[in-house]
Amino acid sequence: MVDLSTQLGPLRLAHPLVNGSGTLELLDLAEAVDERVVEDLPVAAYVPKTITPEPRIGNPPPRILETPAGMINAIGLPGEGLKTFVAESLPRLLALPCPLILSVGGFSASDYVIMAAGLRQALDRAADAEWTKRVGLELNISCPNVHSGCASIGSDPEETARVVDAVRGTWPGLLVAKLTPNVTDIVAIGQAAEKAGADAVAAVNTFKGLVLDRDSLKPYLGNITGGLSGPAIKPLALRMVYELYEGLTVPIIGMGGVATVEDVLEFIACGATVVAVGSAGFQDQNRPRCLAGELGQRLHDRGLELKGLLGCAHRQD
Repeated sequence: MVDLSTQLGPLRLAHPLVNGSGTLELLDLAEAVDERVVEDLPVAAYVPKTITPEPRIGNPPPRILETPAGMINAIGLPGEGLKTFVAESLPRLLALPCPLILSVGGFSASDYVIMAAGLRQALDRAADAEWTKRVGLELNISCPNVHSGCASIGSDPEETARVVDAVRGTWPGLLVAKLTPNVTDIVAIGQAAEKAGADAVAAVNTFKGLVLDRDSLKPYLGNITGGLSGPAIKPLALRMVYELYEGLTVPIIGMGGVATVEDVLEFIACGATVVAVGSAGFQDQNRPRCLAGELGQRLHDRGLELKGLLGCAHRQD
């Protein structure tokens, strides 16, 4: 068998497949379908939906629509807020048999610091002293469905650096900056995040798009615009991962239209240490596990090791 174990900063993963934040609600799934889902996880690390300082109801409906080769959504980061998350969800998440990458969002640098400090305090109380080996933090500075805050921060290198630097002073564990593709130069944003102290970057979030109601010819989504995901964006996401690998030294969590093992191979070849499944997970919650198994088989058939695949699209051999 091919060794698929992957190191992402201090986190050790059994394989390189994870979920995109907000695309796999394990706790809800356990309550609604089968509690055993939290014992036999489909991912090597679990990324819950983005948490914000205060509760949010999200954007007005309609909020999601299937598009050719993808989907567009304008959910708007609904959630329970930090206080309820720490009291109710975090203890259950810490019981999962895999590392966690907690995703946080905000509207200013101080919001992100509040989130990081609150989560650190909760982890210091609830977990063992070595929790940094199994819990990381993702800064969602790239959500296109919130009119201020996340999206505007992640489109500006200076704002990105300011947020990452502020959180780095508070958070001792893995720190990931989730990058937006809705910029002219994603490498400049990634380099700003790395220089400010990010241990890794996640690329990419969804592409800002628009769909019209075919009868009224008015914007369909309640938020007017939304984030496009799915196979339609994969070539764009691959290009950005390729460019980031050339310009950064920190690991990349690659995502954007991942649905097949060929997609996984391509993202790793372009430079992604870890690959996240997003929209495809709505169709099949077990897709990451299946892809990990297929990845091992493909590497075995080719006589390759995982470390030999990483970044091979850049080599001239």
